[in-house]
Amino acid sequence: MFDKEYDVIVVGGGHAGSEAAASAANLGCSTLLMTMNLQNIAQMSCNPAMGGIAKGQIVREIDALGGYSGIVSDRTAIQFKMLNKSKGPAMWSPRVQSDRMRFAEEWRLLLEQTPNLDFYQEMVSGLIIEGEEIKGVRTSLGIEVRAKTVVLTNGTFLNGLIHIGEKQFGGGRAGERAATGITEQLIDLGFDSGRMKTGTPPRVDGRSLDYSKMVEQPGDEKPEKFSYSNLSKPLTQQRSCYMTYTSPEVHDLLREGFDRSPMFNGRIKSIGPRYCPSIEDKINRFADKERHQMFIEPEGWNTVEVYVNGFSTSLPEDVQFKALRSVVGFESVKFFRPGYAIEYDYFPPTQLTHTLETKLISGLFFAGQINGTTGYEEAASQGLMAGVNAALKVKERDPFTLTRSEAYIGVLIDDLITKGTEEPYRMFTSRAEYRTLLRQDNADFRLTPIAHKIGLASDERLVRMEEKQKKSESFVRFFKETSVSPKEINPVLEEKKSSPINQSGKMFKIFARPQITLDDMTRVEKVSEYIEQNNLDKEVLEQTEIQVKYSGYIEKEKNNADKLNRLENIKIPKDFDYTKLKSLSYEACEKMSKIKPATISQASRISGVSPSDISVLLVYMGR
Repeated sequence: MFDKEYDVIVVGGGHAGSEAAASAANLGCSTLLMTMNLQNIAQMSCNPAMGGIAKGQIVREIDALGGYSGIVSDRTAIQFKMLNKSKGPAMWSPRVQSDRMRFAEEWRLLLEQTPNLDFYQEMVSGLIIEGEEIKGVRTSLGIEVRAKTVVLTNGTFLNGLIHIGEKQFGGGRAGERAATGITEQLIDLGFDSGRMKTGTPPRVDGRSLDYSKMVEQPGDEKPEKFSYSNLSKPLTQQRSCYMTYTSPEVHDLLREGFDRSPMFNGRIKSIGPRYCPSIEDKINRFADKERHQMFIEPEGWNTVEVYVNGFSTSLPEDVQFKALRSVVGFESVKFFRPGYAIEYDYFPPTQLTHTLETKLISGLFFAGQINGTTGYEEAASQGLMAGVNAALKVKERDPFTLTRSEAYIGVLIDDLITKGTEEPYRMFTSRAEYRTLLRQDNADFRLTPIAHKIGLASDERLVRMEEKQKKSESFVRFFKETSVSPKEINPVLEEKKSSPINQSGKMFKIFARPQITLDDMTRVEKVSEYIEQNNLDKEVLEQTEIQVKYSGYIEKEKNNADKLNRLENIKIPKDFDYTKLKSLSYEACEKMSKIKPATISQASRISGVSPSDISVLLVYMGR
C-alpha cells in the first residue's frame, strides 16, 4: 500500500502536527501526515482564539519563520485585539477570536496545497525501531510505513481518559477515541512517562443568552493582523465578545457537586494547568472571592455556538447546568455539550535535545502536548521546529535551534529540555529574560533572515522584511540628524506639559521624551512631509517609535544577551563524563549526567546546578 519510504512521517494532525508537516514538506522532504480523523486537522479543541499574552509573540515568530499559524489566524479571525497596549511594547500581545470551523478548514486547504505532502487517516499504534534508530510506524490495521524520521504530535490522545462527574470514558477529545500502543512501547524502550490533565468549559447556544445583561467586549478600532506577509488582510468588520460574572449563589451550587467531582474525590490524580484552572479549582483556591470573570466567545461568524471562557469544569453535567443558569445573562441557557476534564500521557521533555529529537532513539522527534505543554501556540511552535529539524536531519544538514535571546520559541524549548515540567507548561512574558528584544513587532527582523537561510522563509518575505527594516532605520536616522526649532515644537511640548526648549536641537531627543508620541511629532511639518514622501506604513511608524523611545533599554539588553551568549558558544562534548570532576556537587553531577546539556549556558540553567559548579566546568574546559 505504501511502496515508498518517506523522509518524514508526522503522527497527529493538531496544531503541532500541522506545522510540522508543513515545514518538513516546504523544506523539500517527502512527508506523510497520519491522523485518526482528517476532518479534524488543526481542530481548536478548546477556546476559539489564537495569541494572547506571550502566545501572540509566538504566533508572530512562527509566521516570521515561514509557518502557517499567523496566516490561518488572520484569514479566519472574527475579532482582533492588541493586549497590554497601556504597557511598554515588550508586553504588547496580539490576539484574535477565530471562526473555529473556518480555522480547521483553512489549515486543511493550505496543507493540501503544500507540495511533497501526503495524508493518511488511521491510528498509529506502534513505531518501527531497529537498533536505536526509527525506521517507520505501524498502524492499528497492521500496515507498516517506512520513514527516515518520525515526529510524534499526539496531543491529548495517548491513553486519553475523559471525566464528567462520576462518569469516565476513553477518548482523546469529545467524540473521538483515544490512541493506544505508543506509550507502552516507548516505556519498554526506556522512556519516562507521566500523566497530565486539562479541561474545557461547556459550549452553549448563543440564542439562549441575554447579552443585554453582559458587558460588551469589542475588538480594536483599527485592527492589525498576525502575518508579516501579504497573504492576509486586517479585518474590516468584527464580532464582539461579552463579559459576565459568577456569584456567591453560583459558587454554592457548584460546591454541592464537589463530592461528585473527579478532581476532589481522587479519581483524577494528574496535575492540570496552573494558569487555566477549572471553575471548581478557582472556588476552592480563592474561597474569599465572591465572583470570577467569564468571557462569552462566539465560535464563528455564522454559528450560534458559544464558548464559555472561565468556566472550565469536570463537574457532573446536571451541576454544571444548574450553576450556569444562575449566572447573569444565562438564566435560559441551553447546552450544546457539557465541560469535561481529560487525562493523557506525556513524556518529560528533559529526554529531548534542543532540536526536539529524543536522546534515546535517533530520528524520533516529539512536539506539543506530548512534551507537557498546554496551548495551541506552544504546540504549533514546537511542531514547526521539530518538522524543520527532522527535514534537516534527512538532508544531513546542520540542526536549526533558537537561543533564549533570539525568540520566545527558544525560551520555550530551552525551558522544557533543561528544566522539564511537572505541570502543563504555558508561555508567559515573564519567562523571557530578554523580552525587550523579543517583541511581537520585530519577530520578522529577528527570525526571517535565519529562516530564509535554511529555505523556509520565501525570497518575497525576506525582501519585504528588509524593505521595512531599511525604511524604519532611515526614519530613526532622520530624527537623529534633523533639528527642530523652539517655534516648531514648543506649542506641542507645552500642550503635553513637557519642558519647552530654548534653542534648536535634534528631534531624536525630543521624541525620546516619555510624554511625546509619534502623533505629536507629526505636527512638525518636516516629519509629516517625510512620512508622506517615503510612503511609510503603520508597521514602519510603530517600529521607528519603539526604536527611538526604547533605544537605551534595547542596547542594554543586547549587551546582556551578548555576554550570556558567550557561554552558549562553549560546547560540552555529548559523551562528557561528569563523575570525573570531583569538585562538582553530587546534585549537579547527577542532573547534568541525566540532561546532558549541550553548552555551559544551558548547564547553568539546570535547577540544582550552582555558580560554583559552572566555575568547575569552566576551569576544566580551560576557560
